[in-house]
Amino acid sequence: EKAVNLKKDLAEMQEWMTQAEEEYLEKDFEYKSPEELENAVEEMKRAKEDVLQKEVRVKILRDNIKMLAAKVPSSGQDLATELNVVLENYQLLCNRIRGKCHTLEEVWSCWIELLQYLDLETAWLNNLEERVQMTENLPDKLDAVNDALESLESVLRHPADNRTQIRELGQTLIDGGILDDIISEKLEAFNARYEELSHLAVSRQIALEQQLQTMRETDHMLQVLQEDLAELDRQLTSYLTDRVDAFQMPQEAQ
Repeated sequence: EKAVNLKKDLAEMQEWMTQAEEEYLEKDFEYKSPEELENAVEEMKRAKEDVLQKEVRVKILRDNIKMLAAKVPSSGQDLATELNVVLENYQLLCNRIRGKCHTLEEVWSCWIELLQYLDLETAWLNNLEERVQMTENLPDKLDAVNDALESLESVLRHPADNRTQIRELGQTLIDGGILDDIISEKLEAFNARYEELSHLAVSRQIALEQQLQTMRETDHMLQVLQEDLAELDRQLTSYLTDRVDAFQMPQEAQ
């Protein structure tokens, strides 16, 4: 009777493992939304815990069969053979579920990381757009134009590392067929806005540089003119003070 019960337990254990394999490992999953992916991750975590909890039952079966084999070698030997098959299948099931759980957790982590990088770069784009808008309708003053140019250039000196991470993470998920529609849409919108704002910012930068150069040249010309006028005023004042007749002066002084 002991042998019969143990044989029944082994059969039930094998049946449970077959069902677990069908439920957790053989279904084709399509993760088309973050909710589906998150649910799959949670389901695989529960599956891993469920499978690992059966380890106690497997050990009890193994110990009972060893005890029976020691007492009744003939009955125990057949059960030991079946037990080895169950142990091998159980270990394989544990490894496969652990592997799938780890993979799904990595995929979820990849998705979260992608969203974080997109948030960072979107904040930078918002800042860039604000700085570009600040370059419009500037007062016609050298300091104002110079400050606007330096402010814009400081934002444009933004490293490309985050955009590289976005591209690589997005491509990894898309290649795996995971959230590919959502990710493609997000990347397309981000890249389009990035290209538009970058080109606009660079154009404004060039325009400000040209405006600043023109203003500096004009200021220099005015300064030279003021110096010339001051010198001429000094000379004329000297002539008047000395009561020199205008007709005795050089033509340009007259």
